[in-house]
Amino acid sequence: MPQEITKGELTRDSIIQVAHTLFVRQGYHGTSMRQIAEEAGIAVGGIYNHFSGKEDIFKAVFLAYHPYHDVLPTIEQAQGKTVEEFVRSAAEQMLAALKNRPHFLNLMFVEIVEFKNTHAQELFAELLPHEIDVITKVLPPESNLRPIPIPMIIRTFVGLFISYHLTDVIMGTSAPPEFRENDVEYFVDIYLNGILANHEQ
Repeated sequence: MPQEITKGELTRDSIIQVAHTLFVRQGYHGTSMRQIAEEAGIAVGGIYNHFSGKEDIFKAVFLAYHPYHDVLPTIEQAQGKTVEEFVRSAAEQMLAALKNRPHFLNLMFVEIVEFKNTHAQELFAELLPHEIDVITKVLPPESNLRPIPIPMIIRTFVGLFISYHLTDVIMGTSAPPEFRENDVEYFVDIYLNGILANHEQ
């Protein structure tokens, strides 16, 4: 039987939702506690029943809207009998998950500039063991991987496709067709094989 959500939990969720909208729209410093309270329909003092201050609210927003909620499950569902097939499947699902959270980059920039990446580092330290476990379990048993540590495989995979998402956002629709044709396929190919031609003897 599903557990009933309390009034306090609903209020907390409402604060997180309106704070997310305000942080994305006006930035962290451009958003006041009074604005958050007004948008959430509560008194300013009522916020302190749930959060210690604005940074605490931002941390809750950052965690609630972080794409890891979508990314880890999609990687667990990736399919493929070979490493190449698995990476292509995981990449497609990961990029789809990132696109479902279009405002996350706004939050990430606030996190980096205002909080020196403190909350992201805490989250990464918490998630890394689970990420290693997931990748170890889902990689095809018959793989031709070079002897690279799993944490480095995770870092390079996430880094490459976050760079894809970032450049896609930056360039927008102004990018010429050459930047978009088969772009995901090229990113996957470069990740797997690099950019140097394979000169076989």
